[in-house]
Amino acid sequence: MVVGDASLNIDTLVIGAGPGGYVAAIRAAQLGQSVLIVDKSELGGVCLNRGCIPSKALISAAHQYEVTQHASEIGITAENVKVDFTKVQQFKGGVVKKLTGGVGALLKANKVQVFNGECMFINENEARVFNDQEAPRYMFKNCIIATGSRPIELKAFPFGSRILSSTEALELQEVPKSMIVIGGGYIGAELGQMYSKFGTKVTVIEGADMVLPGFDKDMTQLVSKSMKKSNVEIFTGAKAESATQTDKDVTVKFTVKGETKEVTAEYLLVTVGRRPNTDGELGLDMIGLKMTDRGLVEVDHQGRTSIPHIFAIGDIVAGPALAHKASYEGKVAAEAIAGMPSVIDYKCIPAVCFTDPECASVGLSESEAKEKGHKVKAGKFPYAGNGRALSLGGSVDGFVKIVSDADTGVVLGSQIVGPEASNLIAEMGLAVEMAATVEDLALTIHAHPTLGEIVMEAAEVVLGHPIHTVGK
Repeated sequence: MVVGDASLNIDTLVIGAGPGGYVAAIRAAQLGQSVLIVDKSELGGVCLNRGCIPSKALISAAHQYEVTQHASEIGITAENVKVDFTKVQQFKGGVVKKLTGGVGALLKANKVQVFNGECMFINENEARVFNDQEAPRYMFKNCIIATGSRPIELKAFPFGSRILSSTEALELQEVPKSMIVIGGGYIGAELGQMYSKFGTKVTVIEGADMVLPGFDKDMTQLVSKSMKKSNVEIFTGAKAESATQTDKDVTVKFTVKGETKEVTAEYLLVTVGRRPNTDGELGLDMIGLKMTDRGLVEVDHQGRTSIPHIFAIGDIVAGPALAHKASYEGKVAAEAIAGMPSVIDYKCIPAVCFTDPECASVGLSESEAKEKGHKVKAGKFPYAGNGRALSLGGSVDGFVKIVSDADTGVVLGSQIVGPEASNLIAEMGLAVEMAATVEDLALTIHAHPTLGEIVMEAAEVVLGHPIHTVGK
């Protein structure tokens, strides 16, 4: 309770309880700081409530539905398989509830104070937190801002009614018969393909010359091939111009290669990126925090802003808007506040897209390594040459590629496309982080039969003595 309007004292104020903020709060508390974390929405932020976790739950359900439809190929017949999307959404909600409840329990166990409401800076050392019931003030020694991001809304396609952001797309209570997706990046490709597996006719409009433009073309080609098999129509090099809604559908006019086209569907999903949450009532302008023209907060190698005792992490600073990047930065910021020599090193942030097949990369691509002056030696091994991959049934399209320095053998990066790429990339991330050599990977005994053997085989391709493939 606050007596009058006197300020309470806290060591560290954390604003935002997403994967960056709650991790930072817990780490700060572990290091002996008294911590208050403030969030106006749910614990876990966008990731746990309206992003990473709910989308992966729906993607998993869609995959299982697809598997049952094609099980006859391996001698299993499943008849009258139906989707009860209400129950699918309940399953998703249960996963979210378990994880957000777990975050709450972890914060409590680490004695982190939680305030459900908004926060506004009064000055560099003081902030007011408020909701409908109370509005206490806090004096803080340090602050970590982790307010995340929100979907970008295009003027020509304002969210509402039949025009959806990713948030609304994850909450639909019925599988739509048709959907248009503007933006074929991570979110658009994942959600578009997910709904297509449930039976939705999906049309993707992407401005670049391929979907998932952040990945190598030989990876995205396999994703495009799979999406088209799932009844997804893809237009690349396209520009969406306008949308016209009725109470039943939405029509999008777009141009591709100079030709104007129209497509009509029940819903339009707009996924063209995310905007940092640095505007609004937070009051960053009140304290003179230095920012970029894109609304990002400028930070140093420890996440420290232009005000030395205020830190910023996650989607509001430069770099990819990834949950694991935010969590990593949160730990560094908390440790920096405690006087530890922790610094941010983006050498190997893994990037993963949960399409079918999955795409994952870490470190440098072959072209990036060459641009940095490395003499490159790379090797690629196909999933089709792996016993475990074949035994899973279904498509075995995919590969593991390892990029190394030709002179030293040090692993510079890796790109993986195929089943469980999201898990396999962890070994490659460790290899890049510890500057392992290709020989280290080849000499590591991998259990048989596992998908992990593909990593060992790819390393042997780089070394020039592959066992289960001929040549390179």
